[in-house]
Order: sequence, then C-alpha cells, then structure tokens
Amino acid sequence: MTTQPTKSLEWFDNPRHGREYEIRFDCPEFTCLCPKTGQPDFATIRIRYTPNARCVELKSLKLYLWSFRDEGHFHEAVTNRILDDLVALLAPKKMVVEGDFMVRGGIHTVVETRFPG
Repeated sequence: MTTQPTKSLEWFDNPRHGREYEIRFDCPEFTCLCPKTGQPDFATIRIRYTPNARCVELKSLKLYLWSFRDEGHFHEAVTNRILDDLVALLAPKKMVVEGDFMVRGGIHTVVETRFPG
C-alpha cells in the first residue's frame, strides 16, 4: 500500500456481519484549503457508522483524508464529499460525518451530514 495521499479507499469484510455495532473515528489533523483565499483550513473530521458487510481500512482512510490538504473546498462541500465517498465504498447501515473546523475570521464552523439523510 502506498504512503502517498490518494483518493483510493479500501475496505475489508465486516468480521461481525449480522451484529449491529458502531465504529467511530476522530481525525484531528484534517487540512484543506479555503477556495477563496488559498489559506489552510484545519478541522477534526469525526466519522461514526454502523457497518453492513464492509468496514473501511484505516490506513487508506488516513491517506484519503490527507489527499485534501492541497485542494480548495468549502467546509460544507468537503464534509459531504467524505460522506458520499464512504457511503459509496461501504454501503453502511448508517453513517454520520462531522467536520469541526477551526475558527477563521471569528467563526467556528461545524458541518454534520448523515446517511441515510
């Protein structure tokens, strides 16, 4: 597996398929660029999901999140993109992605998006 940023997410079989349980990740080092100014935006991305047949592989998730660092994205767009990509990969029973962005211009932004929604 590569150690370079990539949009390629990987999965593995849910080891307890048939049991309902929740998986949670806190990713406190997320960075992307403001599409207006080009300045970095820092956030904690929180992912919470109830798996179906698949679980996300963590190194691929790390490299996927890292891939946004040099791209311009509005907070709302990037948070929804992460949800869309993970739902397409995993087909979870349910999922919530939260983007908790650091203060910029005196405004603290939290974007929460969910599936099904």
